[in-house]
Amino acid sequence: MLGGSYGGYMATMLAGCHGNKFKAICSERAVNNMLSEEWSSDIGTVFRVEHGPNHLEDEEEYKRMSPIRHVRDINVPFLIIHSEDDLRCPISQAEELFVAMRLLGKDVTFYRFPGETHELSRSGSPVHRVQRAEIILDFFAKHLAV
Repeated sequence: MLGGSYGGYMATMLAGCHGNKFKAICSERAVNNMLSEEWSSDIGTVFRVEHGPNHLEDEEEYKRMSPIRHVRDINVPFLIIHSEDDLRCPISQAEELFVAMRLLGKDVTFYRFPGETHELSRSGSPVHRVQRAEIILDFFAKHLAV
């Protein structure tokens, strides 16, 4: 499975909640920790509009909505791709997930793209777009080979 942005959020959430249904998962430019996303994203206040109270007023709700809380249950090969200049989902979101997975001894690979934003897959530099595609293809070729 592969997802980016909200799809990346869902890919990470599914990896932790239903990972046994997948052989490998790639999450790109995803929100992984709603607590830190709310104050670090360029659209963090949108969460308040959609969910009501902010993370200081209802920390438990933000934890409940965070894929990172399921990190212990991720047991499939996992690829994280993120752009260093992403303001929508700051790279710290990827770093938090990567560090947590490494600390738990999970099979995780992390690629970061300098000078790119949330739009890497659509309007990033041609060189980085090709590199991204090759990374994804190689990852799934390795883990989905029969």
